[in-house]
Amino acid sequence: MTLNESCDINLAGMPIKTIADVPFLLEVQDSGANASAWAERYSDDVQTFLAERGALLIRGLRVHGSEQFGKILSTLFGSELLEYTYRSTPRTALRGNVYTATEYPASQVIPQHNENSYARTWPNRIGFLCLVPPQSEGETPIGSSRKIYESLPSAIREKFETKGVMYVRNYSTIDLPWSEVFQTSDKAKVEEYCFKNGLKCTWTSDDGLRTTQVNPATAIHPVSGEVIWFNQAHLFHYSSLRTDIAATLIDNVGENNLPRNVYFGDGSPIDLKDLEIIRQHYERTKIKFPWKKSDLLLLDNMLFTHGREAYTGPRKILTGMACPNVPLAATEQSQEPPLLTGHFSDGQHHLAPHCGDGT
Repeated sequence: MTLNESCDINLAGMPIKTIADVPFLLEVQDSGANASAWAERYSDDVQTFLAERGALLIRGLRVHGSEQFGKILSTLFGSELLEYTYRSTPRTALRGNVYTATEYPASQVIPQHNENSYARTWPNRIGFLCLVPPQSEGETPIGSSRKIYESLPSAIREKFETKGVMYVRNYSTIDLPWSEVFQTSDKAKVEEYCFKNGLKCTWTSDDGLRTTQVNPATAIHPVSGEVIWFNQAHLFHYSSLRTDIAATLIDNVGENNLPRNVYFGDGSPIDLKDLEIIRQHYERTKIKFPWKKSDLLLLDNMLFTHGREAYTGPRKILTGMACPNVPLAATEQSQEPPLLTGHFSDGQHHLAPHCGDGT
């Protein structure tokens, strides 16, 4: 982490400091400030800053638990927090649509990604609260989705933008069961969700489920109009697993039955070398900072990726999401989703963030 004290940018007159040359650190000087009252006072300023800059780390407020965090996050985002449905990782739900961060083993690194960028609905805002900082490492790096798109070789971008990405998920005793992913044990409700969200679903043997969906690899930001890299091909592809684990899974269940995998939208395989280049670009954009107790990280989920470093000691990070993009109406969807290529844009999805800043 490189902290640069000098920066001409401010939020309501409060100076913003840079980390790795990106201005997003706000240190609240009044240690006795009531966090909820502070959020009420500066919510408009925070929403404006996020709309323009995309990331803000607020340090110095005292936030005491999940309930207060949820209310503060809703205030700062100007929107009610969202229920986390169609999950891809294990979490624990707390009060008011606040969740624990992904509950993977401490030794495991979670690569950079935009939340729910494998789906057609996602939160435009995501926030994190540090209740217990790890003993060492355990950062939540952030990175620019714009820089990834701009820096990727044009040949790779063109292939992904032309063909789109097909996400294939198999829900069984391996990884997450469908009841946890969709937060219901009612198959009719699962089918209804899939229909409304453009997922093709097939029930398989042993109470299993397979879903497929083709989505664009890039998106157009609803405010800035910029094209950004917005997919999870690098995470869903089996090559993201350790080589021995991937080989064992394929030997045991076959590639078609892996818990998750991706192809190009036409069903053709994605070149492993291209995926490795994409992962390298995610790594190059990472900005890391050490967590401190009560740190509050706010992100535009389209403009910035996030991840998790391995850590030692206890670590407790909470998260909440808000400001959904608005998908096509159910009447415009079908159980045979069309091949979507190009960008996520107003022509295919209405991306109004539903945030208090009006953007």
